[in-house]
Amino acid sequence: MDTPIETLTFEDALKELERIVARLESGEATLDESIQLYERGDRLRQRCADRLDAAQARIEAIRLDADGRPAGTRPFAAA
Repeated sequence: MDTPIETLTFEDALKELERIVARLESGEATLDESIQLYERGDRLRQRCADRLDAAQARIEAIRLDADGRPAGTRPFAAA
């Protein structure tokens, strides 16, 4: 849980977020720990959303020809 969020892949961020949710749902965390878990979970959720948005933008960057077939891509700078 000490890994900087900005370095996590989508998959790793999602796995950690799932672990945090399970820990919070268990009711075993102290109040302070719950607050810390919630804050990190919120940042992980945002990281996942950002990565999904970047993936969607890349998909949308695919150019189609007159018949609607993929005809290439245009440059896309992922976040």
